[in-house]
Amino acid sequence: MDIVMDYIREFDIRLEKEMFYAGETLTGHVILHTVENFKLKSIRVLLRGKAHSEWKVVVSGDRRVLRDDQYIIDDRAVIWGHDKIEGPIPILPRGLHQFPFSFHLPESSLPCSFESKPGYIRYYIKVTVDIPYCSPPQGMKYFTIIGPHIDCMEEQYLKPMIGQDKKTTCCLCCQKGPVVLRTELERSAYVSGEAIRLRTNIDNQGEEEVRLFIKLVQYVEYFIERGVSGVTKEIDHLVLEYKGEAIPPCSSTKWDSGQELILPVVPPSLVGLCRLLQIYYVLKVGLDFEKSGEGLQMHFPLTVATVPFRIPNSKQESVVHYSVASSHVEGGMYVGPEFLLGQVYDGTSVRPEPVILYRPLYVCVNQH
Repeated sequence: MDIVMDYIREFDIRLEKEMFYAGETLTGHVILHTVENFKLKSIRVLLRGKAHSEWKVVVSGDRRVLRDDQYIIDDRAVIWGHDKIEGPIPILPRGLHQFPFSFHLPESSLPCSFESKPGYIRYYIKVTVDIPYCSPPQGMKYFTIIGPHIDCMEEQYLKPMIGQDKKTTCCLCCQKGPVVLRTELERSAYVSGEAIRLRTNIDNQGEEEVRLFIKLVQYVEYFIERGVSGVTKEIDHLVLEYKGEAIPPCSSTKWDSGQELILPVVPPSLVGLCRLLQIYYVLKVGLDFEKSGEGLQMHFPLTVATVPFRIPNSKQESVVHYSVASSHVEGGMYVGPEFLLGQVYDGTSVRPEPVILYRPLYVCVNQH
């Protein structure tokens, strides 16, 4: 292997871009810069999409690691030579070589790239340089899939969601007036960077102050198939939170979210596309009662989309860009050790930050 690598000055995989959508053609080059002529059987390229879940459990007092895999894409190509050599093995002359390759990504919805400790969805190109009688050099290049295709303009997401809840308190023989919360979620799908559009109407005829609260929660469920039922794990994170002003007894008020509830960069909703994990979001809207500590709340399912909202016939369009997920949600808080390139600590007071080789990207927009 060392002798082979002496022949190869550079071995790299370069892609046309770092993120792709379902149905697109993925193109790239394998770069080989060689300083000697040598026999080269083949250069093989593997395109793979793989979901993986893994965590430790205690079974009958023993700690075990459970794992499961799902292959989403598995495609292969030979871009030099042949897998099965008949006759003499061809010689690659020394010099700088660029070997192009391309794969057509499936048209069907693909789950998004995703990184977390209990599970991931990764897409990568793996290249094997097959040299006779040697351990073949291999290289890997990770890239992001933007998916699934969820458009904020689909009719199902444009219908407003309306909720109402009320609470009446009793004190011995007298009944106090009700506290009523009416809520309207203008639409139910948003791309990261968009403002969640919410209106509330609060009528406080009770005897204590109340405060409006809004919480968006991310839920990620992980699955491992094992036996009849399998094993599951659920993790939740607070994505964003709003707390309103105190509303005194015998008063009413209206509140419009305006630009208060900007959706941070988070992975999109992912339900029914991956056997090993799913991601969904719930918007919780309610009232906290200052004295009793009791409250009322309602839940709205909120979809994180990949295609932004457009105002029909408007010249103002959201500018789409791509960013890593926020560090307080699943998909943004964890970097796998294989993607951390550690730097040598030289004894100075500040330890150098490791270089991160790969992180998934997600669709987000700049609001006008």
